[in-house]
Amino acid sequence: MNPATIVIKKYPNRRLYDTSASRYINLEDIGELIRKRTDVQVVDAQTGEDLTRVTLTQIIVDDAKQQPTGLPLELLRQLIISSDEVGREFIMWYLKSAYEAYQNVQSKLHSGLSEVQTAAMSPISMIKSFIQGQGPESHAPESRTDNSAEVQQLRQRIAELEARVEMPKRPKTPAKRKSRNK
Repeated sequence: MNPATIVIKKYPNRRLYDTSASRYINLEDIGELIRKRTDVQVVDAQTGEDLTRVTLTQIIVDDAKQQPTGLPLELLRQLIISSDEVGREFIMWYLKSAYEAYQNVQSKLHSGLSEVQTAAMSPISMIKSFIQGQGPESHAPESRTDNSAEVQQLRQRIAELEARVEMPKRPKTPAKRKSRNK
């Protein structure tokens, strides 16, 4: 048993006692511990029999009552039908593999989203630093001095374009048409 494992004693009156916190708890509390990735072992207070599997199954059943999106009915039927050891082992292997694949996809999706966010923000930060005269962050200081003439020309061109945009435009007068007399 892992030293960080919390031992829960189950008494005949169905009460659950957390030996590490010296208090009575309920199934929801055990569920929260499991969700926080805490190792929990439930034992019968009188016999010492391990009741962890039964208790965790009971938590799953209680959660299924509250949320209609529990395990699929066909899977539950197959769990009941597979009373032999090989069938149970296969189903447990399958469930574990499916869950690990799900966790892997979630992890890659999360890391992919952070990469997309970084990639999306990179051009913006590069433009900001360029406008502020710092140049791209990845360039060394030597390359900035080599391109200083080009940067100066670009700044001058931007200033000229801004001045053009700000100049008031002369209203256009409609051109007079020559009439054709035949």
